[in-house]
Amino acid sequence: MPDQKPPRLQGDERETLHALLQYQRESLVRKVSGLDDDAARTSPVPTGTSLLWLVRHLATAETLWVLHRFAGQEVVIPDHTAAADDSVVAAVDAYRATWDRVDAVVAAAPSLDARCHDTGAESPVNLRWVLMHLLEETARHAGHADVLRELIDGETGR
Repeated sequence: MPDQKPPRLQGDERETLHALLQYQRESLVRKVSGLDDDAARTSPVPTGTSLLWLVRHLATAETLWVLHRFAGQEVVIPDHTAAADDSVVAAVDAYRATWDRVDAVVAAAPSLDARCHDTGAESPVNLRWVLMHLLEETARHAGHADVLRELIDGETGR
């Protein structure tokens, strides 16, 4: 798997956050590319974390934080468990569809200072915080995916 470097740009804050989040999203998807469904469900670590679970989990996180908590949309929060009949194609397609919905909400927001409609019992946060949280969460799990993929079949690269 060829190593891909993060984008370098001189955009504004929103454009930069989006570009780096998108890079991390695509890095994670590259980690499941070329694997069959059984390998993507495989967990070589005691916690049970699999590449398929990571893809499902990040789609859930983006749906929860941007669509539900920030935008206040009544959406079904997807289950992040990877079922025995789940496929890489279905998980990646669902994750990419989530990107489209999330990116549309972020693009339409008047400002990164716009506050979430609902963060539950937690302190209120703004869109800037949400995007930074998703960036760090996605990067963290993309790193997990690097290790899992290497343990599964020896493939490395971002």
